[in-house]
Amino acid sequence: MAQDPLAGDAGSTYAPLTPVPDGRRAFRTGDAFALWFSLGIGLLVAQAGALLVPGLSLPHALAAIGIGSVIGVVLLALAGVIGTDTGLAAMSSLRPTLGVRGASVPAVLNAVQLVGWGSFEVIVMRDSADALAKQAFGLSIPLIWTIVFGLLATLLAISGPLSFVRRFLRTWGIWLLLAGAAWLSWNLLARHDLGALMRRPGTGDMSFGGAIDLVVAMPLSWLPLIADYTRFGRRAGESFRGTLLGYGIANIWFYALGAIYGLAAGGGDALLTGALAQAGGGFALLLILIDEVDNAFADIHSAAVSTGTFWTRATVPMLSAAFGALCTAIALLVPMAKYQNFLLLIGSVFAPLFGVVLVDHFILRKRRIEAAALADLQGRYGFSGGWHLSAFISWAIGIAAYQVINQWLPNLGATLPALAVGALCYYLMVSSRKTAYA
Repeated sequence: MAQDPLAGDAGSTYAPLTPVPDGRRAFRTGDAFALWFSLGIGLLVAQAGALLVPGLSLPHALAAIGIGSVIGVVLLALAGVIGTDTGLAAMSSLRPTLGVRGASVPAVLNAVQLVGWGSFEVIVMRDSADALAKQAFGLSIPLIWTIVFGLLATLLAISGPLSFVRRFLRTWGIWLLLAGAAWLSWNLLARHDLGALMRRPGTGDMSFGGAIDLVVAMPLSWLPLIADYTRFGRRAGESFRGTLLGYGIANIWFYALGAIYGLAAGGGDALLTGALAQAGGGFALLLILIDEVDNAFADIHSAAVSTGTFWTRATVPMLSAAFGALCTAIALLVPMAKYQNFLLLIGSVFAPLFGVVLVDHFILRKRRIEAAALADLQGRYGFSGGWHLSAFISWAIGIAAYQVINQWLPNLGATLPALAVGALCYYLMVSSRKTAYA
Protein backbone atom coordinates (compact mmCIF):
# COMPACT_ATOMS: atom_id res chain seq x y z
CA MET A 1 0.00 0.00 0.00
CA ALA A 2 1.45 3.36 -1.03
CA GLN A 3 2.31 5.71 1.80
CA ASP A 4 0.57 9.08 1.84
CA PRO A 5 3.33 11.71 1.57
CA LEU A 6 1.31 13.99 3.84
CA ALA A 7 0.88 11.37 6.57
CA GLY A 8 3.10 13.07 9.11
CA ASP A 9 5.64 15.61 8.02
CA ALA A 10 8.75 14.34 6.30
CA GLY A 11 10.52 17.50 7.37
CA SER A 12 10.35 16.27 10.94
CA THR A 13 10.65 12.53 10.18
CA TYR A 14 13.89 12.52 8.22
CA ALA A 15 17.17 13.59 9.81
CA PRO A 16 19.31 16.05 7.81
CA LEU A 17 21.77 13.30 6.79
CA THR A 18 19.02 10.94 5.59
CA PRO A 19 17.94 11.26 1.93
CA VAL A 20 14.17 11.64 1.51
CA PRO A 21 12.93 8.51 -0.33
CA ASP A 22 10.96 8.86 -3.56
CA GLY A 23 7.71 7.87 -1.88
CA ARG A 24 7.82 10.93 0.39
CA ARG A 25 8.64 13.44 -2.34
CA ALA A 26 5.41 15.33 -2.81
CA PHE A 27 6.47 18.70 -4.28
CA ARG A 28 5.61 19.44 -7.91
CA THR A 29 6.17 22.64 -9.93
CA GLY A 30 3.13 24.31 -8.39
CA ASP A 31 4.28 23.53 -4.85
CA ALA A 32 7.75 24.96 -5.52
CA PHE A 33 6.19 28.03 -7.11
CA ALA A 34 3.84 28.59 -4.16
CA LEU A 35 6.62 28.20 -1.58
CA TRP A 36 9.18 30.43 -3.28
CA PHE A 37 6.66 33.03 -4.40
CA SER A 38 5.53 33.21 -0.78
CA LEU A 39 9.10 33.47 0.52
CA GLY A 40 9.95 36.09 -2.11
CA ILE A 41 7.01 38.29 -1.12
CA GLY A 42 7.70 40.07 2.12
CA LEU A 43 8.15 43.30 4.00
CA LEU A 44 11.86 42.57 4.43
CA VAL A 45 12.24 42.46 0.64
CA ALA A 46 10.43 45.78 0.35
CA GLN A 47 12.68 47.23 3.07
CA ALA A 48 15.71 46.16 1.03
CA GLY A 49 14.21 47.78 -2.07
CA ALA A 50 13.81 51.04 -0.18
CA LEU A 51 17.56 51.06 0.51
CA LEU A 52 18.22 51.59 -3.21
CA VAL A 53 16.66 55.06 -3.22
CA PRO A 54 17.28 57.94 -3.29
CA GLY A 55 20.91 56.92 -3.76
CA LEU A 56 19.91 55.75 -7.23
CA SER A 57 17.26 57.27 -9.44
CA LEU A 58 14.17 55.10 -9.75
CA PRO A 59 14.91 53.97 -13.35
CA HIS A 60 18.42 52.89 -12.34
CA ALA A 61 17.06 51.18 -9.21
CA LEU A 62 14.54 49.22 -11.31
CA ALA A 63 17.28 48.19 -13.75
CA ALA A 64 19.44 46.97 -10.85
CA ILE A 65 16.45 45.04 -9.47
CA GLY A 66 15.92 43.28 -12.80
CA ILE A 67 19.57 42.37 -13.34
CA GLY A 68 20.22 41.36 -9.74
CA SER A 69 17.05 39.26 -9.57
CA VAL A 70 17.91 37.29 -12.71
CA ILE A 71 21.42 36.52 -11.45
CA GLY A 72 20.35 35.62 -7.94
CA VAL A 73 17.29 33.56 -8.80
CA VAL A 74 19.06 31.44 -11.45
CA LEU A 75 21.72 30.57 -8.87
CA LEU A 76 19.03 29.85 -6.30
CA ALA A 77 17.14 27.53 -8.64
CA LEU A 78 20.34 25.65 -9.53
CA ALA A 79 21.10 25.16 -5.84
CA GLY A 80 17.56 23.84 -5.45
CA VAL A 81 18.24 21.17 -8.06
CA ILE A 82 20.98 19.77 -5.78
CA GLY A 83 18.36 19.09 -3.11
CA THR A 84 16.11 17.22 -5.54
CA ASP A 85 19.05 15.29 -7.04
CA THR A 86 20.30 14.09 -3.66
CA GLY A 87 17.25 14.11 -1.39
CA LEU A 88 19.51 15.67 1.25
CA ALA A 89 19.18 18.74 3.43
CA ALA A 90 21.22 21.71 2.22
CA MET A 91 24.20 21.46 4.56
CA SER A 92 24.33 17.67 4.23
CA SER A 93 24.63 18.02 0.45
CA LEU A 94 27.84 20.04 0.96
CA ARG A 95 29.73 17.08 2.42
CA PRO A 96 30.78 15.69 -0.99
CA THR A 97 32.36 19.09 -1.74
CA LEU A 98 33.79 20.24 1.59
CA GLY A 99 34.29 16.93 3.36
CA VAL A 100 32.53 15.08 6.16
CA ARG A 101 33.85 17.50 8.76
CA GLY A 102 34.40 20.50 6.54
CA ALA A 103 30.69 20.93 5.82
CA SER A 104 30.18 21.88 9.46
CA VAL A 105 31.80 25.29 8.78
CA PRO A 106 29.09 26.61 6.42
CA ALA A 107 26.48 24.86 8.60
CA VAL A 108 27.53 27.02 11.56
CA LEU A 109 27.70 30.16 9.39
CA ASN A 110 24.30 29.34 7.96
CA ALA A 111 22.75 28.91 11.38
CA VAL A 112 24.18 32.28 12.44
CA GLN A 113 22.88 34.09 9.36
CA LEU A 114 19.47 32.44 9.70
CA VAL A 115 19.19 33.61 13.28
CA GLY A 116 19.88 37.10 11.92
CA TRP A 117 17.26 36.73 9.20
CA GLY A 118 14.71 35.23 11.57
CA SER A 119 15.24 38.08 14.03
CA PHE A 120 14.88 40.67 11.25
CA GLU A 121 11.63 39.03 10.14
CA VAL A 122 10.18 39.21 13.65
CA ILE A 123 11.26 42.86 13.92
CA VAL A 124 9.65 43.75 10.59
CA MET A 125 6.41 41.97 11.54
CA ARG A 126 6.37 43.67 14.93
CA ASP A 127 6.93 47.15 13.48
CA SER A 128 4.35 46.62 10.74
CA ALA A 129 1.70 45.26 13.10
CA ASP A 130 2.38 48.13 15.49
CA ALA A 131 1.94 50.64 12.65
CA LEU A 132 -1.39 49.02 11.76
CA ALA A 133 -2.53 49.05 15.40
CA LYS A 134 -1.60 52.71 15.77
CA GLN A 135 -3.48 53.60 12.61
CA ALA A 136 -6.62 51.63 13.51
CA PHE A 137 -6.79 51.89 17.31
CA GLY A 138 -4.12 54.37 18.44
CA LEU A 139 -2.47 51.50 20.32
CA SER A 140 1.27 50.69 20.46
CA ILE A 141 2.29 47.31 21.96
CA PRO A 142 5.59 46.30 20.27
CA LEU A 143 6.56 43.90 23.08
CA ILE A 144 3.38 41.87 22.65
CA TRP A 145 3.72 41.80 18.86
CA THR A 146 7.30 40.53 19.13
CA ILE A 147 6.28 37.64 21.36
CA VAL A 148 3.21 36.75 19.26
CA PHE A 149 5.07 36.61 15.95
CA GLY A 150 8.11 34.90 17.42
CA LEU A 151 5.92 32.22 18.98
CA LEU A 152 3.86 31.69 15.81
CA ALA A 153 6.94 31.30 13.60
CA THR A 154 8.49 28.90 16.11
CA LEU A 155 5.40 26.67 16.22
CA LEU A 156 5.35 26.48 12.41
CA ALA A 157 9.06 25.62 12.35
CA ILE A 158 8.52 22.82 14.86
CA SER A 159 5.69 21.35 12.76
CA GLY A 160 7.82 21.11 9.58
CA PRO A 161 7.48 22.28 5.96
CA LEU A 162 5.63 19.69 3.92
CA SER A 163 2.03 20.00 5.12
CA PHE A 164 2.50 23.77 5.54
CA VAL A 165 3.16 24.17 1.82
CA ARG A 166 0.58 21.71 0.47
CA ARG A 167 -2.24 22.31 2.97
CA PHE A 168 -1.93 26.06 3.46
CA LEU A 169 0.14 27.83 0.82
CA ARG A 170 -0.96 26.07 -2.31
CA THR A 171 -4.59 25.63 -1.24
CA TRP A 172 -5.43 29.22 -0.35
CA GLY A 173 -2.49 31.05 1.17
CA ILE A 174 -0.98 32.05 -2.17
CA TRP A 175 -4.26 33.66 -3.25
CA LEU A 176 -4.21 35.88 -0.17
CA LEU A 177 -0.67 36.92 -1.01
CA LEU A 178 -1.55 37.72 -4.60
CA ALA A 179 -4.52 39.77 -3.42
CA GLY A 180 -2.38 41.74 -0.98
CA ALA A 181 0.42 42.36 -3.48
CA ALA A 182 -2.05 43.43 -6.17
CA TRP A 183 -3.78 45.80 -3.76
CA LEU A 184 -0.50 47.42 -2.74
CA SER A 185 0.44 47.82 -6.40
CA TRP A 186 -2.92 49.34 -7.32
CA ASN A 187 -2.73 51.82 -4.45
CA LEU A 188 0.78 52.78 -5.52
CA LEU A 189 -0.40 53.67 -9.01
CA ALA A 190 -3.55 55.39 -7.76
CA ARG A 191 -1.94 57.53 -5.05
CA HIS A 192 1.41 58.54 -6.54
CA ASP A 193 2.63 60.14 -9.74
CA LEU A 194 4.92 57.41 -11.01
CA GLY A 195 6.18 59.61 -13.85
CA ALA A 196 7.33 62.30 -11.41
CA LEU A 197 9.08 59.72 -9.25
CA MET A 198 10.83 58.30 -12.34
CA ARG A 199 12.14 61.79 -13.21
CA ARG A 200 13.53 62.45 -9.74
CA PRO A 201 17.36 62.29 -9.86
CA GLY A 202 19.35 60.08 -7.53
CA THR A 203 21.78 61.49 -4.98
CA GLY A 204 24.65 59.27 -6.14
CA ASP A 205 25.14 57.76 -2.68
CA MET A 206 24.85 54.23 -4.09
CA SER A 207 26.65 52.79 -7.11
CA PHE A 208 24.81 50.74 -9.69
CA GLY A 209 27.07 47.74 -9.04
CA GLY A 210 26.48 48.06 -5.31
CA ALA A 211 22.74 48.10 -5.94
CA ILE A 212 22.94 44.89 -7.97
CA ASP A 213 24.88 43.25 -5.15
CA LEU A 214 22.20 44.32 -2.68
CA VAL A 215 19.46 42.80 -4.85
CA VAL A 216 21.42 39.59 -5.48
CA ALA A 217 21.96 39.23 -1.72
CA MET A 218 18.30 38.50 -1.09
CA PRO A 219 17.98 35.31 -3.20
CA LEU A 220 21.55 34.36 -2.21
CA SER A 221 20.47 34.40 1.41
CA TRP A 222 18.28 31.38 0.58
CA LEU A 223 21.06 29.42 -1.18
CA PRO A 224 22.25 27.64 1.97
CA LEU A 225 18.76 26.37 2.82
CA ILE A 226 16.81 25.86 -0.41
CA ALA A 227 17.68 22.16 -0.53
CA ASP A 228 15.96 21.73 2.85
CA TYR A 229 12.73 22.11 0.85
CA THR A 230 13.57 20.99 -2.68
CA ARG A 231 14.68 17.60 -1.32
CA PHE A 232 10.92 16.92 -1.25
CA GLY A 233 10.69 17.63 -5.00
CA ARG A 234 9.77 14.81 -7.40
CA ARG A 235 11.84 15.98 -10.36
CA ALA A 236 14.77 18.37 -10.66
CA GLY A 237 13.21 20.23 -13.59
CA GLU A 238 10.05 20.92 -11.61
CA SER A 239 12.03 22.24 -8.65
CA PHE A 240 14.06 24.48 -10.96
CA ARG A 241 11.07 25.92 -12.83
CA GLY A 242 8.95 26.45 -9.74
CA THR A 243 11.75 28.23 -7.88
CA LEU A 244 12.79 30.33 -10.87
CA LEU A 245 9.30 31.60 -11.60
CA GLY A 246 8.04 31.86 -8.03
CA TYR A 247 10.96 33.64 -6.42
CA GLY A 248 11.88 35.59 -9.55
CA ILE A 249 8.45 37.20 -9.94
CA ALA A 250 8.15 37.92 -6.21
CA ASN A 251 11.66 39.36 -5.84
CA ILE A 252 11.28 41.79 -8.75
CA TRP A 253 7.77 42.76 -7.69
CA PHE A 254 8.55 43.54 -4.04
CA TYR A 255 11.97 45.09 -4.54
CA ALA A 256 10.28 47.45 -7.01
CA LEU A 257 7.37 48.16 -4.66
CA GLY A 258 9.79 48.89 -1.83
CA ALA A 259 11.87 51.26 -3.98
CA ILE A 260 8.83 53.18 -5.24
CA TYR A 261 7.01 53.38 -1.91
CA GLY A 262 10.27 54.27 -0.15
CA LEU A 263 10.98 57.10 -2.59
CA ALA A 264 7.42 58.38 -2.32
CA ALA A 265 7.69 58.32 1.48
CA GLY A 266 10.79 60.50 1.42
CA GLY A 267 13.59 58.06 0.62
CA GLY A 268 15.09 55.09 2.40
CA ASP A 269 13.31 52.57 4.57
CA ALA A 270 12.58 54.69 7.64
CA LEU A 271 9.11 55.78 6.46
CA LEU A 272 8.31 52.72 4.35
CA THR A 273 6.24 50.82 6.91
CA GLY A 274 4.05 53.83 7.60
CA ALA A 275 3.51 54.42 3.89
CA LEU A 276 2.53 50.78 3.36
CA ALA A 277 0.20 50.85 6.37
CA GLN A 278 -1.72 53.75 4.81
CA ALA A 279 -2.15 51.93 1.49
CA GLY A 280 -5.75 50.69 1.27
CA GLY A 281 -6.34 51.19 4.98
CA GLY A 282 -3.70 48.63 5.80
CA PHE A 283 -5.62 45.68 4.30
CA ALA A 284 -2.89 44.66 1.90
CA LEU A 285 -0.22 45.15 4.54
CA LEU A 286 -2.15 42.85 6.85
CA LEU A 287 -2.15 40.06 4.24
CA ILE A 288 1.57 40.50 3.58
CA LEU A 289 2.17 40.54 7.32
CA ILE A 290 0.48 37.14 7.60
CA ASP A 291 2.75 35.87 4.85
CA GLU A 292 5.85 37.20 6.58
CA VAL A 293 5.45 34.53 9.23
CA ASP A 294 6.47 31.84 6.72
CA ASN A 295 9.76 33.61 6.06
CA ALA A 296 10.56 33.50 9.76
CA PHE A 297 9.37 29.89 9.86
CA ALA A 298 11.78 28.93 7.06
CA ASP A 299 14.69 30.70 8.75
CA ILE A 300 14.10 29.02 12.09
CA HIS A 301 13.42 25.56 10.63
CA SER A 302 16.51 25.62 8.41
CA ALA A 303 18.71 26.93 11.22
CA ALA A 304 17.63 23.81 13.11
CA VAL A 305 18.26 21.53 10.11
CA SER A 306 21.72 23.06 9.53
CA THR A 307 22.65 22.55 13.16
CA GLY A 308 21.32 18.99 13.01
CA THR A 309 23.92 18.10 10.39
CA PHE A 310 26.71 18.32 12.98
CA TRP A 311 24.78 18.03 16.26
CA THR A 312 23.13 14.72 15.44
CA ARG A 313 21.88 13.97 18.95
CA ALA A 314 19.47 16.91 18.84
CA THR A 315 16.18 16.59 16.97
CA VAL A 316 15.03 19.18 14.44
CA PRO A 317 11.86 20.08 16.43
CA MET A 318 13.91 20.62 19.60
CA LEU A 319 16.43 22.80 17.77
CA SER A 320 13.58 24.72 16.10
CA ALA A 321 12.17 25.59 19.51
CA ALA A 322 15.58 26.79 20.70
CA PHE A 323 16.29 28.90 17.62
CA GLY A 324 12.78 30.37 17.69
CA ALA A 325 13.32 31.50 21.27
CA LEU A 326 16.71 32.98 20.33
CA CYS A 327 15.30 34.92 17.36
CA THR A 328 12.51 36.30 19.52
CA ALA A 329 14.96 37.39 22.22
CA ILE A 330 17.19 39.15 19.68
CA ALA A 331 14.16 40.91 18.18
CA LEU A 332 13.29 42.19 21.65
CA LEU A 333 16.76 43.55 22.35
CA VAL A 334 18.43 44.54 19.05
CA PRO A 335 17.34 47.42 16.76
CA MET A 336 17.12 46.90 13.00
CA ALA A 337 20.39 48.57 11.99
CA LYS A 338 23.23 47.90 9.56
CA TYR A 339 20.79 45.86 7.44
CA GLN A 340 22.54 46.71 4.16
CA ASN A 341 25.94 45.65 5.50
CA PHE A 342 24.42 42.40 6.77
CA LEU A 343 23.07 41.56 3.31
CA LEU A 344 26.37 42.34 1.60
CA LEU A 345 28.30 40.25 4.13
CA ILE A 346 26.10 37.27 3.31
CA GLY A 347 26.84 37.71 -0.38
CA SER A 348 30.57 37.83 0.24
CA VAL A 349 30.54 34.47 2.06
CA PHE A 350 27.97 32.31 0.30
CA ALA A 351 28.32 33.44 -3.32
CA PRO A 352 31.86 32.02 -3.78
CA LEU A 353 30.96 28.94 -1.71
CA PHE A 354 28.13 28.06 -4.06
CA GLY A 355 30.33 28.75 -7.06
CA VAL A 356 32.47 25.90 -5.74
CA VAL A 357 29.46 23.71 -4.90
CA LEU A 358 27.69 24.20 -8.24
CA VAL A 359 30.82 23.34 -10.24
CA ASP A 360 31.42 20.29 -8.08
CA HIS A 361 27.88 18.97 -8.30
CA PHE A 362 26.98 19.73 -11.93
CA ILE A 363 30.34 19.51 -13.74
CA LEU A 364 32.71 17.33 -11.73
CA ARG A 365 30.37 14.92 -9.99
CA LYS A 366 27.75 15.03 -12.75
CA ARG A 367 24.91 15.26 -10.20
CA ARG A 368 25.82 12.01 -8.42
CA ILE A 369 26.56 11.35 -4.75
CA GLU A 370 27.33 8.31 -2.63
CA ALA A 371 24.91 8.65 0.29
CA ALA A 372 26.53 5.84 2.28
CA ALA A 373 29.80 7.80 2.45
CA LEU A 374 28.34 11.01 3.91
CA ALA A 375 29.35 10.15 7.48
CA ASP A 376 32.40 7.97 6.71
CA LEU A 377 35.75 9.61 7.43
CA GLN A 378 37.47 6.75 5.61
CA GLY A 379 35.20 6.95 2.58
CA ARG A 380 35.04 8.98 -0.60
CA TYR A 381 34.25 12.24 1.18
CA GLY A 382 36.79 11.83 3.97
CA PHE A 383 39.52 13.70 2.05
CA SER A 384 42.15 14.90 4.57
CA GLY A 385 40.78 14.07 7.99
CA GLY A 386 37.30 15.03 6.84
CA TRP A 387 38.34 18.32 5.19
CA HIS A 388 38.59 18.98 1.45
CA LEU A 389 41.37 21.57 1.41
CA SER A 390 41.03 22.43 -2.28
CA ALA A 391 37.42 23.44 -1.74
CA PHE A 392 38.29 25.62 1.25
CA ILE A 393 41.18 27.30 -0.57
CA SER A 394 38.92 28.06 -3.55
CA TRP A 395 36.20 29.36 -1.25
CA ALA A 396 38.69 31.65 0.55
CA ILE A 397 40.03 33.00 -2.75
CA GLY A 398 36.46 33.75 -3.82
CA ILE A 399 35.74 35.65 -0.59
CA ALA A 400 38.97 37.62 -1.02
CA ALA A 401 38.00 38.44 -4.60
CA TYR A 402 34.63 39.72 -3.40
CA GLN A 403 36.20 42.02 -0.83
CA VAL A 404 38.84 43.36 -3.25
CA ILE A 405 36.29 44.07 -5.99
CA ASN A 406 33.81 45.57 -3.55
CA GLN A 407 36.50 47.88 -2.18
CA TRP A 408 38.31 48.93 -5.34
CA LEU A 409 35.78 48.41 -8.15
CA PRO A 410 32.37 48.93 -6.52
CA ASN A 411 30.70 49.90 -9.80
CA LEU A 412 31.51 46.47 -11.22
CA GLY A 413 29.52 44.50 -8.66
CA ALA A 414 31.36 41.83 -6.71
CA THR A 415 28.93 38.94 -6.33
CA LEU A 416 29.08 37.34 -9.76
CA PRO A 417 32.86 37.79 -10.22
CA ALA A 418 33.50 36.30 -6.76
CA LEU A 419 31.29 33.32 -7.55
CA ALA A 420 33.11 32.82 -10.86
CA VAL A 421 36.54 33.10 -9.21
CA GLY A 422 35.67 30.50 -6.57
CA ALA A 423 34.22 28.16 -9.20
CA LEU A 424 37.17 28.52 -11.58
CA CYS A 425 39.77 28.02 -8.85
CA TYR A 426 38.06 24.87 -7.67
CA TYR A 427 37.69 23.45 -11.16
CA LEU A 428 41.36 24.05 -11.97
CA MET A 429 42.53 22.58 -8.66
CA VAL A 430 40.56 19.32 -8.71
CA SER A 431 39.48 18.57 -12.29
CA SER A 432 42.65 16.59 -12.96
CA ARG A 433 41.89 14.19 -10.08
CA LYS A 434 39.73 11.89 -12.14
CA THR A 435 39.63 9.11 -9.58
CA ALA A 436 37.81 11.31 -7.10
CA TYR A 437 34.93 11.80 -9.53
CA ALA A 438 34.81 8.47 -11.26
